[in-house]
Amino acid sequence: MMTLPPSVQLYVATQPVDARKSFSGLSLYVQSVMGLSPLCGHLFIFFNRRRDQVRIQYWDRNGYAIWKKRLEQGRFALTPKLLSGGGSATVEAAELALILEGITLSGARRRPRWEPLSC
Repeated sequence: MMTLPPSVQLYVATQPVDARKSFSGLSLYVQSVMGLSPLCGHLFIFFNRRRDQVRIQYWDRNGYAIWKKRLEQGRFALTPKLLSGGGSATVEAAELALILEGITLSGARRRPRWEPLSC
C-alpha cells in the first residue's frame, strides 16, 4: 500500500487522456481541464481510453516525475464516480492502491468514521 502524507491529494482525470502525453502535455491538462496547479505536489492520475494504462504525475521538489503502468491483460476497474462528470475527482491512497492491484470497488462500502470538525 502507498504511504503518502495526509496533505497530499490524489486527483483522477474523469475523462480518458491520450497515453502518449508526457510531462508537458499532462501538466497542460492539469491546468486547463482540471483547473489545478501541477506544481502543488499533489498526485494527478490519468487513465487512457481502454483503461489498460495509467500515468501518475507529480512535482518532486525540483522536477516532474511520472509513474506508469500498462496491463498486459484486462482493464483497470474504475468506480462510476471516476468515470463521470467534468475535470477531476479525488480518491484516497487506499482506493488507488486497490484499483492498481485489480480489485473492483463497485461493491465496496466505506464504514462511517469519526472526522474532526473543520476549522
